[in-house]
Amino acid sequence: MTQVTFPRLLSSQIAFDIARSIVDGFDKHYRLFRAASQQARRLFEQADWPAAQQTARERIDFYDRRVQEAVQALEQRYPPGDLIDSVWREVKLHYIGLLSDHKQPELAETFFNSVSCQILHRRYYHNDYIFVRPVVSTEYIETEELLPTYRVYYPAADGMRFALKRIVGNFQLERPFAALDRDTGLVEARMIAEFGLDQAEPNLQFHVLSNLFFRNKGAYIVGRAINGAREHPFVIPVLHDKQGELVLDTVITDPDQVALLFSFTRAYFQVDMEVPSATVQFLRSLLPRKPRSEIYTVLGLQKQGKTLFYRDYLQHLKHSSDRFRIAPGIRGLVMLVFELPSFPYVFKVIKDWYPPPKEITRAQVKEKYLLVKHHDRVGRMADTLEYSDVAFPLNRFGEELLAELQQHCPSLVEIEGERLIVKHLYIERRMVPLNMYLADAQVAGDDGRIEHGIVEYGNAIRDLVAANIFPGDMLYKNFGVTRQGRVVFYDYDEIEYLTDCQFRDIPQARNEEDELSAEPWYPIGKHDVFPEQFGRFLLGNATIRHHFMQYHADLLTRAWWQAHKDRILEGEVEDVFPYPQHIRFHQTITPLAQPIPHPAPSSLETLENE
Repeated sequence: MTQVTFPRLLSSQIAFDIARSIVDGFDKHYRLFRAASQQARRLFEQADWPAAQQTARERIDFYDRRVQEAVQALEQRYPPGDLIDSVWREVKLHYIGLLSDHKQPELAETFFNSVSCQILHRRYYHNDYIFVRPVVSTEYIETEELLPTYRVYYPAADGMRFALKRIVGNFQLERPFAALDRDTGLVEARMIAEFGLDQAEPNLQFHVLSNLFFRNKGAYIVGRAINGAREHPFVIPVLHDKQGELVLDTVITDPDQVALLFSFTRAYFQVDMEVPSATVQFLRSLLPRKPRSEIYTVLGLQKQGKTLFYRDYLQHLKHSSDRFRIAPGIRGLVMLVFELPSFPYVFKVIKDWYPPPKEITRAQVKEKYLLVKHHDRVGRMADTLEYSDVAFPLNRFGEELLAELQQHCPSLVEIEGERLIVKHLYIERRMVPLNMYLADAQVAGDDGRIEHGIVEYGNAIRDLVAANIFPGDMLYKNFGVTRQGRVVFYDYDEIEYLTDCQFRDIPQARNEEDELSAEPWYPIGKHDVFPEQFGRFLLGNATIRHHFMQYHADLLTRAWWQAHKDRILEGEVEDVFPYPQHIRFHQTITPLAQPIPHPAPSSLETLENE
C-alpha cells in the first residue's frame, strides 16, 4: 500500500484542528460530569431520592455519548483520507501540547484513546497513535477555583468540638441540623477513643476533602486525622431524619469499613472534583491497598478505571509466568469463566449456546449486565469491566481451557499467530463461590463459618430486594464471598426487577394425584415466583437449614417478598447502610424524609444539550 504524505503545513493544521476538537469534546464531557455531581448535592438537600438515583444512572452513559459525538463531528468534517496514520501521529503531539495546563489530563488522554480507536477502525493500534501510558503528569496540579482539594483544621489550637463544627459548617448545606452540638460531641468522643487523640501531638490536624461524596440517601465527609506519625482515615455520613433535618449518623474509623464504603460492589459516588487526580491521591492515603483503577471507578470515572486496570493487567502479565485455567467451582450454563491464579480477577465469556432450561440470548445477557452497571449495587453485586477484542498470549493457555473456549465460545475467540483474541468478555473481582465456602466449612466442621455464610447470604438477598432486585437463580454457586467475608451476587443472567415479579403461594392440591405428581398441577407464568419452594433447593443440609431458619425463615414466605414489592411500588426508597448498624449514633432514626417542595431541577438531558 502506498503511504500518503501530506505537505507539512497542511498536515499540521489538520492535526491541530483535530486535536482541538477532541479536547473540546472532553471538556464538554467533564463539564457535564461536574454538573451532575453538583446536581446531586441539590437533590440531597431536597431529599429527592428518586431523582438522585436517576441522575446517577444517567451520568454513567455520559462518557460514551461524548465519544460518539466527537467521532461523528470529525467524520463529518474530514474525509477519510485526512484521518490517516501520518496525520494521527501529529494529532497526538498537538494534543499533548494542549494538555500542558489541563486539570484533568489523565482523563483527557483516555478520551483521546476512545476517539482514536473508533476513528482508525482497527482492533490493535500502534503505540505512536494512542496513549499506552500517561504522558502528562498529574502531580501537584493546582486548582484554579477558590476551593482547595482539601481543607486543614487544627483541633489542638481551636478545640476539637469547634474544629468538627467548622468541618460540617464549611459545606454550607441548606437543610438545618437537628442537633449539631450533640452529634459533633459523639464524633469527638469516638475519635478520641479510636485514634488516641487524648494524647495530642504538636502536629495534630484534620485533613478533609472540600466536597461531599453523595450516594443514595447519604452525603459523606471524607478525611484523615494526623497525630504524630500516625494517620487515621475517617468518614462521617450525613443523613436526613424523619423530620427532614440533618444528622451525623456515625463516624467510620475502622480502615476496613472505610474500604467497604468504597467497594467495587457499590454504586459510584457523585463528587464534584476540579482535579480528580488530587482526590484520588488523597483517597489512596486512606486506602493504600486499593488500586487507583478502583478508586477512579468508584468516583464515577469508570472509563479511566478500565484504562488503569488494563495497564495493571498488562504489567502483571509481563512479570508473571503462570497459565490461565478454568475457574474452580461448578461450571456455569451461560458463562465460561477462567482465571490467572496469580491475578485476583476472573474473565467471563458468554457462551454461544446454552442447554435447557436456559432460554436467553447473548444480547439479553449483555442487557442484564448493563442493568447491574446502572443500578444501585448496595454492596451486594459485583461491578464488572466490559472489554472487546482482548489479546491474550496463546502460550499461557492450557489445552483444556483452550478446548473449552473453542467448543463453547467459537464465535468469540480466534487465534492470530501467538495471540488468542477474545472478542467480548467481562472481568470481575475473584471471590470464593459460596457453595465452595460452605462445603469447605462443613468438611472442617466449622459451624461458625457455616453460620456466617448463611447469615451473609440472607442479608445479601435482603439488601438486593431493598434495591428492587430479584436475583432469579438463588443457588449458592451464584454468590461469592469476598476477602472481607461479605456475600456478593455475581451471576446476572436471570436477574429481574423485584417489581416485575409475581409472588405466589403454591395452591392447595386438588386431590392425591396432584400431590404425587412430578409436575406442577397449577399454571405458572413467566414472572411467577413461589418463595416456599426455595427451601427445596437451598436447605438440603441440616446445619444450613438450621441457621437459615434461625435468621431468614421469612424469605420462604410470599408475604415478606410482596410487602417489599408493595413498598417499592409506593415510591419508598429503602435504606441500605454501607456500614454496620451497631456503630450508628442514632439507631432509632430511620431516614425517611419526604421531598420538600422545590422547582423541578434541569434534567441531565437538558444539561447535555446546553
